[in-house]
Amino acid sequence: MLSKEEFLRIAGERYEAVNALNDGRSFYDYEKEFARIMNDLSRELLESNIGAVPSDKRKKKLAHNSG
Repeated sequence: MLSKEEFLRIAGERYEAVNALNDGRSFYDYEKEFARIMNDLSRELLESNIGAVPSDKRKKKLAHNSG
């Protein structure tokens, strides 16, 4: 289980990068970089919550049984 403090720490690491996007770049470049930052954030949150993402994307097993 991911704690609130851990979530805020992970999200906070990307705060400066998101704010740095307001440097006058084109909307396309802004959107492209914003999507990359959010994808990295999503991956790190997922890995922190359920473990490392397997290299085989077709395999979707959780580390524990849910039923």
